[in-house]
Amino acid sequence: MPKLKRPAADDAPTESAEFIESLSRGLRVIEAFGTEKRPMTLSDVAKACDLPRATARRVLLTLQSAGYVSSDDRLFALTPRVLGLASAYLASNQISAVLQPLMDRVSAAAKEVCSLAILDGDDAVFVARASPARVFSAGIDLGYRLPLFCTSVGRVLLSRLDNDELTAAINGMTLTRQTEETITDKQTVIATIIADRTKGYSLVDREAEPGFRSVAVPIRRYDGTIVAAANIGAHVDRITTGEMIDRFLPLLQAMAEEARPLMM
Repeated sequence: MPKLKRPAADDAPTESAEFIESLSRGLRVIEAFGTEKRPMTLSDVAKACDLPRATARRVLLTLQSAGYVSSDDRLFALTPRVLGLASAYLASNQISAVLQPLMDRVSAAAKEVCSLAILDGDDAVFVARASPARVFSAGIDLGYRLPLFCTSVGRVLLSRLDNDELTAAINGMTLTRQTEETITDKQTVIATIIADRTKGYSLVDREAEPGFRSVAVPIRRYDGTIVAAANIGAHVDRITTGEMIDRFLPLLQAMAEEARPLMM
C-alpha cells in the first residue's frame, strides 16, 4: 500500500506555532489502519506513515492510553472507540441528517441502495446510505472512497466547477484505470462532466467497478450550490441503463428538489 504522505507545507497553518504536529501524526496513524485494512506491527505503522520507529511507538502508546488502539505486544489495531469520531461527524453534519429520511424513502421505492457522497480532495466520500431490507451490498459503506473522475457521484460533484476550474482540476489529477471501461483521456472526461452538468445528472457504466453502473444527481443547498451527490447503483445483470433513467432518476431528482430548501 502507498505511504501516507506528510502534509504539504502549504496545507499547514501560516503560523507554525498553531500547527500541532503530534496531533497530525496521531491522525495519520489512525488513517493508516484504514489504508492497510489489517492490524499492524510497529514497523508497519512507521513505514505506512513515514515516521521514525520511536515516533510511531510514542503515537501508538498515546492512542492506546486514550483507548483508540489495542495491542498484544506485537500487533496494534484500532478499537471500536474510533467509531465515536465518525459518529461525531455524522451527528454534526447537516447534509446527512437532512437527507437520511429522504434517502430511506427513495431506497424503499427503488428497492435499491441509495448513497450520498461529498467531495474530499480527488475522491468522493460516502457519508450516508439507505438500503431496503432485501438488498445486501458490500463495499459501499460510510467512509468508502471512490475517484471523482470516473464515478457518477464524483462527476456530479465536479460539475459545480466552471469550465476553467474543471479543466484545472482534471489536469491536476492522475486518472488511474479502475476497470477496462474507465475513461482516462482527460479531455473526454472534462467534456463528459460538462455534458452531465447540462443534463443535471450523471450515469456511469462499469467505469468505477466491474459490472456496476449508477446514476447520480446533485444535491443543492438553498442558493443553488452543489454540496453533495446522491446516487442509486446496481449490477449490470439486474438493471439496464434505460431502467436507471426511467425508474431511478425521477426518484433522485424529486428527493433533491425536496431537500434543497432544507439545506442551509
